[in-house]
Amino acid sequence: MEGERLASPARSSGLPAGGAGGESPGVDAPLLGSSGSSTLLQAEVLDLDEDEDDLEVFSKDASLMDMNSFSPMMPTSPLSMINQIKFEDEPDLKDLFITVDEPESHVTTIETFITYRIITKTSRGEFDSSEFEVRRRYQDFLWLKGKLEEAHPTLIIPPLPEKFIVKGMVERFNDDFIETRRKALHKFLNRIADHPTLTFNEDFKVFLTAQAWELSSHKKQGPGLLSRMGQTVRAVALSMRGVKSRPEEFMEMNNFIEVFSQKINLIDKISQRIYKEEREYSDEMKEYGPIHILWSASEEDLVDTLKGIASCIDKCSKATEKRMSGLSEALLPVVHEYVLYSEMLMGVMKRRDQIQAELDSKVEALTYKKADTDLLTEEIGKLEDKVECANNALKADWERWRHNMQNDIKSAFTDMAEENIQYYEQIRNRGLEKSNSFYDLT
Repeated sequence: MEGERLASPARSSGLPAGGAGGESPGVDAPLLGSSGSSTLLQAEVLDLDEDEDDLEVFSKDASLMDMNSFSPMMPTSPLSMINQIKFEDEPDLKDLFITVDEPESHVTTIETFITYRIITKTSRGEFDSSEFEVRRRYQDFLWLKGKLEEAHPTLIIPPLPEKFIVKGMVERFNDDFIETRRKALHKFLNRIADHPTLTFNEDFKVFLTAQAWELSSHKKQGPGLLSRMGQTVRAVALSMRGVKSRPEEFMEMNNFIEVFSQKINLIDKISQRIYKEEREYSDEMKEYGPIHILWSASEEDLVDTLKGIASCIDKCSKATEKRMSGLSEALLPVVHEYVLYSEMLMGVMKRRDQIQAELDSKVEALTYKKADTDLLTEEIGKLEDKVECANNALKADWERWRHNMQNDIKSAFTDMAEENIQYYEQIRNRGLEKSNSFYDLT
């Protein structure tokens, strides 16, 4: 069914063409000026200058080997291993480029949905070609995210944009919504491509290269429904049981995540409120220019002055629009992405605790001799290795994630600060022009 839908797409008119998103480096900066919230938004809001030695940092080689041994989905071919080592040792050398663009609307008798074109260019030997073009819908991205979490339970998987429907709208998705989602999906795939482990996941490769019918067939592989239900019940039981003693370093991680989640959610709310207020101010300003033009028609002595004021207001309005665009494109998406990251981190910690809880339950059973001791001893040995690999993978990925988070947020606020400086300089210049017009009148 999926293949048939994607094979004969009905392109909707007016849908935005895609562009390339990206990630950017950054510098320290405080944030957003609001007198009522300035105390809350000090430089320590995100602890960006916190000592990097708080948590144990594992070497690149050790973390890479640990993560490979933990995941059965990692590549084993010599060429794949060489590519992976190159990626780790030479971060500037990219061999996988992904673009998400050209959203299309598909209407069937059952549903309406959007697909996105995904173009992949690569020089990796494990790919059959150097360029691929496929179309994927949001459900396919959800499948990929689930497979990555399944294969790498304690790695920090990039978040997907939320799936929500605006009620009361005749059309399920409007152009702004589609473009916002396209950018988020583009960033999601490129973050995976830039990850030293996730980039070599086999399901990721299939997602990028398989045609619709091939992907549909690939999705049907793996454990059946009853097996998945059993795994879910088991995970819930372990989650309810909890862990007896979480290692101190993971306690620190958990505390950081809780505080980070509170603060980034607060910043997200304040940023959204500022954007809403700026939008209302911009809409109101647009009305003043035409009013002054109409006024000038009834005041012969003030024609030039009123038209000059109208021109000044128009320029200020355009400067405000540009500032609003910077806010909506540079700051808001970054902040909200890390709101979603905070939720992902809580899930990662939960999965790590489940692995440890399974080990604790076996150790407890062995202590009270509730089952065959030889079998339990063997299972405990395997679980100890699994816990160690999971912990090492998380610790290595944690440091990578924190580094990226600091760069992203610093860059977003620095770019916003520069936008604000340019905006106020333009407004000041317009104000001087307005003052000169007034003095000419007097």
